[in-house]
Formats: sequence, structure tokens, C-alpha cells
Amino acid sequence: MAMPQPYLTFEKFSDPELAAAVAEHLQNNGIDYSIENEGPLLDATIIGNDLGPTTHLKIAGEDFTRAHAILEDYYQSQLKNIDPDYYLFSFTSAELMEIMQRPDEWGHLDYALAKRLLAQRGQEITPIKADQMRQERLTELAKPEKTHSYQIVFGYAGALIGLLGGATGASFGLWSAFAALVLGYILSFLKKTLPNGEKVYIYSSPERKHGKVIMVLAIIAIPVWFLLLIYGPRR
Repeated sequence: MAMPQPYLTFEKFSDPELAAAVAEHLQNNGIDYSIENEGPLLDATIIGNDLGPTTHLKIAGEDFTRAHAILEDYYQSQLKNIDPDYYLFSFTSAELMEIMQRPDEWGHLDYALAKRLLAQRGQEITPIKADQMRQERLTELAKPEKTHSYQIVFGYAGALIGLLGGATGASFGLWSAFAALVLGYILSFLKKTLPNGEKVYIYSSPERKHGKVIMVLAIIAIPVWFLLLIYGPRR
């Protein structure tokens, strides 16, 4: 029996009511969901405002493409209700085309309106062309991100300092090893979710190999530090 897919973040909202409304519309079209709220990064009394979206709408990865289509159809039907002062009406055709090329950076409403405005300006985006643009965007987003060489250097340095610190019992060695372990894990296993629900590694295969080596060195350094702390020579 196949295991059910874990829910992935489909969209983030700063307005919980909007998240609930979108979730209800998806559920009415046969897509199950979960909603998770995350606290602000910093206390609003300190910074005067919450930082970033706080509500995550999650669905199964296999439902991402269908959910996008459902919401695009819904907002297409709502275009007649848009305020004439809505900011997209002042966009140039080139700016509207950028929305079509990068739909993941814009809301479904903006995508539907950009498509309508381009058609009105004689630049209709056919379904085939829209699918082609989505595929090109997925290919672009799936490309591994480049690490800066100093990140890998820091990782190796932290792991080696951890080993040297473990040999002397110095506390800085333990913290260096832990930092290297975290960095190695990030390089090796961190993934991102594409707009179609697919998860891909963030970093390239060579960089992930470096990350795994850094992790191994850090994993060796940590128990060595504790063993020497317990059984090492007493001063």
C-alpha cells in the first residue's frame, strides 16, 4: 500500500482569512488541505510589525498543478469585479509578460489579469504558449543554486577545527563541529518545492558531496570531543 504524500506549502499568506477562503475553494473542488500558522520572527512590539507571511496553506504535492488551474479559473471569473485603479492596469506589456513568465512570483489574480490585459493588447497567450512558459520556468527553478566557495571552505575549516579542538578538549572545537554539521546537512540534503509540487535538491551533486564529507568529519569530531572530555588527562 502506497504511503500518502506529505502536505507541502502551496502558498503563504499574511491574511489568515484569505488563506481559509482559498483553502475552502480548493476543498470544494476535491483538494484536501491543512493550514499551519507560524509565529512572527520578532515581537511586533519591538519592530512595530510582524515579519513575513504567517499562514501556510499546505496540500499534497501531486495536487499542486490542479490547484493552480482551479485558482486561475476562479480568478479569471472574478476579473469583472476588479477595481479600475488596480495597479496592474498601469503595467506595460513587457511587465505583464514577465508575470506570465514568472507566475510563482505573483498571485493567481495577477496572473489571470495579466493574461487578460495582454489579450486586449493583441498579445494573446494561448494555452499551449502558457504551458510552454510554465515548463521553461520550472526548468529555471529546478537548476541548482550556486554556493559561494567560502561556504564550503568554512564547512571544512569548522570540521577540522572541531577535530583539533576535540584533541585538546577546547570548547570552541565542539561549537565549530556543530556549525560544520549544520552547514554540511544544508549542503547535502536541503530541498526546495517547485510550483508543480516536485521537490528538488537546492545544491548541485558536487556541492552535496562536499557537504557529506563535511558532515562525516563533524560527526567524528563531536564524539571525540566528548570522549576526551570524559576520559582525557586531568589537569
